[in-house]
Parts: sequence; structure tokens; C-alpha cells
Amino acid sequence: MISAVAVIDIGSNSIKALLAQSTSDGTLHARYQRSIEARISAGISQREPRLTEDGLQRGLAAVQTLLTDLAPFQPDATVLVATSAVRDARNGDDFCARVHAATGHTIRILTGEEEATLIGRGLTCDPALRDLRDFYVFDLGGGSLECLVFRHRELQRKLSLPLGCVRLTERFIPDPSAAVPPAAIAAISAHVNASLETASFAFQLPADAVAVGTGGTLTTVRTIRAARVNEDLEATDSLIPLGELIHLRDELSALPLEERRRIGGLPPARADVFPAALATLVAVAESGGLGAFRHSLYNLRWGLAAAAFD
Repeated sequence: MISAVAVIDIGSNSIKALLAQSTSDGTLHARYQRSIEARISAGISQREPRLTEDGLQRGLAAVQTLLTDLAPFQPDATVLVATSAVRDARNGDDFCARVHAATGHTIRILTGEEEATLIGRGLTCDPALRDLRDFYVFDLGGGSLECLVFRHRELQRKLSLPLGCVRLTERFIPDPSAAVPPAAIAAISAHVNASLETASFAFQLPADAVAVGTGGTLTTVRTIRAARVNEDLEATDSLIPLGELIHLRDELSALPLEERRRIGGLPPARADVFPAALATLVAVAESGGLGAFRHSLYNLRWGLAAAAFD
């Protein structure tokens, strides 16, 4: 009988750990969580994407640190997965081999479809979303954007698009150290809209359907909001109106990188890609006529933990 599961999610921008336990009724609880901004995806937007040597080393160091943190819990199972950056990189297998040689753990590289499915599974673990029947889910990472559609709490559509904030920053923002020009924001918006249209992602749920947002961008939005009112993130409203995202996008895009890094609640390591991330979510909302995102902290790691308990 499995009583504790450790999950390490090797994302494009951050590498995250979860130690989850299951109660007698099947509810999952987190005993430990940590995120390390490793940015292994630097350079992923190139025509032949490759992980840089620095990125490989940062990623390996982060995985080793998280495994050390998790060891005292003595989990019954430890699951390591990698997503867009490792999936797309020509040398992604090299990273997996390095991790295996150093730790003995094997990394499972998720397909875009697997990633989207597991994100959807993770959302069903969120007690705050139990009453939702018809809803969208958008999970924005450094390398990709996962788009899901639920009808009657059943996953109907899943789509993974190469619209991650690291990827779009490298492609559309000429100088990440400077203020982001409005033309770059407009180009990102146009690209997101075109990508959704090309993929035939239709916003066809009832008008009162909720858009759930997961991933580091919306977590950071709430962290900034919490810092400005001197509260903890959990004390802030999980509903993030489109107007707040637009205001924050415009405010931070007008600042050079060094000033962005001094914004309370914004991790300095994420400040360079944050304007592109906000522009992406705003474009998604405007494309679908969505007035807000309901943020959830239950995402891929929770889906992997739930699957492991099964």
C-alpha cells in the first residue's frame, strides 16, 4: 500500500517537488513543496533547440537538491518527469542520462498530450473546484501552454501549444534587459491568437463556464498582489480578473529588467519572461471572451501523484 509519493516536475522555467500523502477517503495532502527557478530552457526557441551546458548543470543541481529534500520523508514511490524543454531539445536525452547517472532515477519525458491530461487530473484534486462542471484549463509554462476543455467534469479536449513564456520572450522581445516595447506585446498577442486559431481551439462552453489557470505566472500574479497588501498568497482571492492582468502587463512592460526585479512578490529569476507570460494569458482571455481566470495550485504534480496512488 502506497502512503506517500514524491514527484519532481522538470519544467522549462522551474523544477518543482511535491510530497503527497493520501487519506483513507482518497484525498491528497501536501507534506512538502518546493520550486527552484532553474531555467533549463534557455535557447529553446532556436531552430534546432538544445539545452545549454549551463542549463543542463542548473537542472541537474536542482533535481539533486530536491531529491535530498525529499529523502527524509521516505516516499514509497518517486516520480521524475520532464516537459516541454526536455521534450523539444535535441539533447534532452543527454539531460535524462546525466540525471540517471548522478541519482539513479529515471526521468519520464511526457508528451504534450500526457502533460495536458495529467494537469487535468491534478485539477480534479482541488477541493475549491469540486462544484465546477464545465470549465477551461490553461496551464502556462516556460516552454508550452496546455489548453483543456472539461464538460460535466470530463476531459473533452486537450492541446499543447509551443507558447511558453521563455520561448516567446526569446522570439519576440529583442532586449529583455530593457522595457518591453508595445510592438513586442502586440506581436506576442497576434502569435497566440493565430496559434489558437490554427489549432482550431474553440471556446464553445456555455457563457458562464469558468477559465481555470495554473502555472507559475498566475501564482506570481497572486504573490505580487499579496505583497502589495502585506498578506500571504493563500489569503488573496483566487479569482484574477482580466483587467488586473492587463494593468500588470502594462505596468511591468514599461520597466527595464532591473526595476522589474525589485517588484515585491516577483521572483527576480522570472522577471525577464514575466511580461511575455502576462501578454500570453491576456491574449488567451481576449481570444475566448474570458473575463477572469480562477487560479489553482493543483496542477501537473498533483495529477502525477494521483496517478501514482492509483
